Amino acid sequence: MRVRVEAGSRLHVGFQNLSLAHERLYGGVGFAVDEPRVVLEAEPAPAVECDDPLVAEYATRAADLLGVDGARIAVEETLPRHVGLGSGTQLALAALAAVAAAHDCELRVRERAPALNRGGRSGVGVAAFEAGGFVVDAGHPTERFTADPPAPGEWEVPAVVARHALPSDWRFVVALPAAERGRSGEAEAESMRAVVERAEPAVAGELATLLVRRLLPAVAEGRIAAFGDAVAAFGRLNGAWYADEQGGVYRPPAGRLIDELVDHPAVLGVGQSSWGPAVYGVTDVDRMDDARDAATDALAEAGVDGEVRVVAPRNDGARITRV
Repeated sequence: MRVRVEAGSRLHVGFQNLSLAHERLYGGVGFAVDEPRVVLEAEPAPAVECDDPLVAEYATRAADLLGVDGARIAVEETLPRHVGLGSGTQLALAALAAVAAAHDCELRVRERAPALNRGGRSGVGVAAFEAGGFVVDAGHPTERFTADPPAPGEWEVPAVVARHALPSDWRFVVALPAAERGRSGEAEAESMRAVVERAEPAVAGELATLLVRRLLPAVAEGRIAAFGDAVAAFGRLNGAWYADEQGGVYRPPAGRLIDELVDHPAVLGVGQSSWGPAVYGVTDVDRMDDARDAATDALAEAGVDGEVRVVAPRNDGARITRV
């Protein structure tokens, strides 16, 4: 059996809480977008065969989890790594899905994601892979997730407490500056540890009010301007927690891009996704060309090369088909 797995990316708006003073830690907020994508094709094989070392590593771990021999995997499209698009989770889960489907195994993404070291902080990436949309997750119990989280795999992916489909005419302009990649691995773990140890508890209260009174109602009612204002405010509050670790509320050069875009009429709200350097702006089909031009100009004004995409929201999960 030859199978095809196709999954999109995710943009991460921020966390609901990073302070150890509250009962729940993290609590991711974000949404799925249709591009860039990871596309894999796979068929059963005696061992894992793949030219992409990272996909091969995930597929090998997936084969062990599933108790199967392996798979021959071709990578047709992939995601840029460590730029704020959730590449690690989407690649890991796509590899798991490819191996499982090639051997006609039950996938059970949420159950198996922790063994692939996914869902240890935010659950948005797993939820985006499962069903797409705008997602709020429940976070982790603070008594288990202190400044040092449990060992990989010794957690459950946070439950989804809210999910909404985003209107089909909404768009997101995404600027990917040619800058140092966002933090990952042990460097990210060290930075998160420092942030959690210093996090001001009162910020979580402001974020909770913003989420419940502004962001969720805007999503549920499809009010794009209110949504843009709310995600921008949510990102700024999160940035206050990260300022010491990333050199400001936004990491350079994301802050300069946001300064250029924040007052543009075609962009209804701007934020940094995860550790960046990806910057996203909220727009729609009527304004997306102007938003693309604005992001291109912002890169030029900031004096950095980069790529600009206009992407649609993704309101369904990964697609797994037989070829």
